[in-house]
Amino acid sequence: MKNQLGKLLLIPTTLGDNEPLDVLPITVKNTIENIDTFIVENEKTARRFIKRICPEKSQPSLKLFLLNKHTDENDLPSFLESCLHGIDVGLLSEAGCPGVADPGADVVKIAHQKNIKVVPLVGPSSILMAIMGSGMNGQSFAFNGYLPIDKGERKNEMKRLERLSFEHNQSQIFIETPYRNNKMLEDLSNYLDNNTDVCVACDITLSTEFIKTQTSNAWKKNMVDLHKRPTIFIIHKS
Repeated sequence: MKNQLGKLLLIPTTLGDNEPLDVLPITVKNTIENIDTFIVENEKTARRFIKRICPEKSQPSLKLFLLNKHTDENDLPSFLESCLHGIDVGLLSEAGCPGVADPGADVVKIAHQKNIKVVPLVGPSSILMAIMGSGMNGQSFAFNGYLPIDKGERKNEMKRLERLSFEHNQSQIFIETPYRNNKMLEDLSNYLDNNTDVCVACDITLSTEFIKTQTSNAWKKNMVDLHKRPTIFIIHKS
């Protein structure tokens, strides 16, 4: 009789330094308690999170595979070897949900190819929570990652996304390196049409959470300090 395969469990984490069970369901804690093999982006922060949500869990028993920009894609199938022997494996996000603006999609794809059951667990997604709180189009939106760093290219991309939002009634979402957030908001207020809506959603789920939607012109008169604060930007021209 063929052995039952283990599952690949997609485990969300917090979006900042708050108590895990303030924003994560108890199922996340229960899942982590029952598995010892994890695919993680950073070993130190992964161990810290696991210890925080399951302080009684044995750290020496953990088997961690690193998945980041330095990982050889040829190594990815080996990360799921335990699943082929009936052992569940957890894919642990660095912040938020695995595979959503976060490494992990390639591993999930391999799991499907190997007929390994993929189980996404409930947790906070800054992208979805930002669109929820923005008042923009939750029926049609797109996440664009990072915009170009070059000033000219960045301006052109902002204008392109603005046109896209108008022509397709589609809200456009993007992020920036936290230390460049203030410049991003400044550029948006300068380059976009005055009546284009801009949502700034930062520190989502934290005590310092700030979500505000107003026109590009209004932001010129009402800037906020976003320096080194995790931030989602959304634009929509009606």
